[in-house]
Order: sequence, then structure tokens, then C-alpha cells
Amino acid sequence: MLDRIMLDARTRGDEVVGCANLFRQAAERAAPARSFIDAIRGPGLAVIAEVKRRSPSRGVLAAGLDATGQARIYEQAGAAAVSVLTEPGHFDGSLDDLAAVRGAVDLPLLRKDFLVEPAQVWEARAHGADAVLLIAAILGDGDLRRMMAAADDAGVDALVEVHDAHEAARAVDAGAVLIGVNNRDLTTFEVNLAVAEALAPILAQNGIIAVAESGIHAAADARRMAAAGYDAVLVGEALVTSADPGTALHALVAG
Repeated sequence: MLDRIMLDARTRGDEVVGCANLFRQAAERAAPARSFIDAIRGPGLAVIAEVKRRSPSRGVLAAGLDATGQARIYEQAGAAAVSVLTEPGHFDGSLDDLAAVRGAVDLPLLRKDFLVEPAQVWEARAHGADAVLLIAAILGDGDLRRMMAAADDAGVDALVEVHDAHEAARAVDAGAVLIGVNNRDLTTFEVNLAVAEALAPILAQNGIIAVAESGIHAAADARRMAAAGYDAVLVGEALVTSADPGTALHALVAG
């Protein structure tokens, strides 16, 4: 599954390269980016609420989900930031969702996708993103640094996603200040909150702003991540499948 996702991701990345200057010009005309880091950095545990219709591991989660309506609910319920899936083939996301959400809420926005080309960072900024997800598992050391440099150039924050101690060390060495630990194994899709707990000391020792991703479904899960030292949790599935996402989110924030 990951191989298929990456084949599609590299095709999309190649298609964007030729439009890099156009996206840069559009981004430079846009209003300044909001600080994603400031929004999730203490006190307390911040919740990054995600707009997500489908996942490879669970299939369709919320067919026909209204991205703007969902984002407004998140904002009203106390989310610190919103994550928008823009990957089309396996998550049913789009850049149109990102742009629409940008027009609907004032919270910082994260473009969540499998980004492989610096041009896609400018593409994200042009569509309203304030931060981009960079996945260490799919980027070599040189590419990771190149993508982080593009994020810095575009004025957006880079959330570097890792899955193990080796990737965490690579992210730190590359200069990442914001790291997300994905509790989901990208090859088996199994989820285990102990992954984030095991990596927390590495992040703390390096002064990293830490985000726990995947597997957070209830207030008890959020408290567990807070106790491990995380500044924020990223929650998607539990919210988009809830009959009352506002109440579900409020419970996470209050918890």
C-alpha cells in the first residue's frame, strides 16, 4: 500500500515542479502565514483536529464530508489548529479543501500529504497552508533538508513525522524543531501509543515541540500523551466518525 501511495505521490510531485514559480508568486501575494508552532506550544495539551474522509487502513470514514463545515466545528470546539488531508487517491482529499478551509477559519492550517518536492511547499502556501507535513520515512536526509529549507523560505512551519528512534535522530540532525510521532506503522498500519511514549525522551532532550499522531480516540488517550510530554495531539478518525464532532473534540481539549 505504501509503495502505491508513494508512486502516486512522486507522480504528483513531478507534475508540480514546472509550476513552482507560479505557486511562489501566488504565495508571496498571500497574507502572512499564521504560526502553527505558536498555536500548539503550551500551556496544556493542544489538539490539532483533522479533516479526513478516508484512509488506506480503514477505508471510507466520512464520505462526502464538508471540509469547511467540519473545520468550523473544530474552531468553535477549541482546536488549536486544523490538519487538512490533500492526498486525492487514497484519502479523498484535495487542495481545494485546503483553500476552502483557509477561507472558513482563522486557525493555523497544516497541509497533510506525502510531499516530495519543494514546489509542493509553495503550492501548499499558495492554497493557504501555514505548515506542511514532511515524512522522514519517505525522504532521504538530503531531501528532508531540502524540503525543510523550502518551508523556511516559504514562511511555513515544518512538522517532521517520524516512526522510530532512527527517524527521530535524523529529524533532529536535520534541524527540525517540530516533530510528530506517528503511532501507526506505515507498513502494517498497526497503532500503538507506546511508540510515542518510547520516543518522548529523545524529543525532550533536544527541546523539540512534540506532536503525537494516530491512536488518540478519547480523553484518556490524550492525557496519556500529555503525561509522556507531548505538546499536542493530532486527531482525525475519532472526530470525523463521531456523530457529534464538536462534543468529541471539546472532551479531548477539556480532558
